[in-house]
Amino acid sequence: MKLYDNTAAPNPRRVRVFMAEKGLEIDTVQVDMLKGEHKTPEFIEKNLQGQIPVLELDDGTCISESVAICRYLELIQPEPPLFGTSPVQQAQTEMHHRRIELLLVRHIGTSWVNGPIVAKMAPGRFQQIPEAKTQADAAAHAYYRRLDKELASRDYLAGDEYSIVDITGMCLIDFAEQLVGLAPDPELANVAAWRARVASRPSAQA
Repeated sequence: MKLYDNTAAPNPRRVRVFMAEKGLEIDTVQVDMLKGEHKTPEFIEKNLQGQIPVLELDDGTCISESVAICRYLELIQPEPPLFGTSPVQQAQTEMHHRRIELLLVRHIGTSWVNGPIVAKMAPGRFQQIPEAKTQADAAAHAYYRRLDKELASRDYLAGDEYSIVDITGMCLIDFAEQLVGLAPDPELANVAAWRARVASRPSAQA
């Protein structure tokens, strides 16, 4: 197997952290997105969306979408379980994961596309809308406040056990802080404690 990766992007990092939690070592191929290597005809054959990450199996089968890759890895290496074990845990994990992906990912993505870093990295690629960034920033901060309330009663985003939801949340919020300028407010003590908790895991450095 090999993973088509980019160390600056949050979605490939999700897979790398997941792999580290599972103790899996998979060869990686760095894809230079600034040079458009993910949009070449050769890469499009691996993923029609022209996005990373992509996991290529030994028989040439390609799996794209970071969560789909993680689900495959969960099946071939069940321990430790990161999608829950009991029916209730699995359902709650899916529920919280879906919320973050539908809501927080969208807001941070909108802020990123309409922000100054993208304007410098890829001038002219997007028609930027300042009002969209303002609205997305406000929505993201509202979601951070919601997370802070939820984390008052549990250690991790989907319950009492570390899961794929924490991996997604960590990678996304780290990206938002470092490259979007959209970090949670410092007074959100529960979010800060959770971030410290997940960042202390060795896998966070993957």
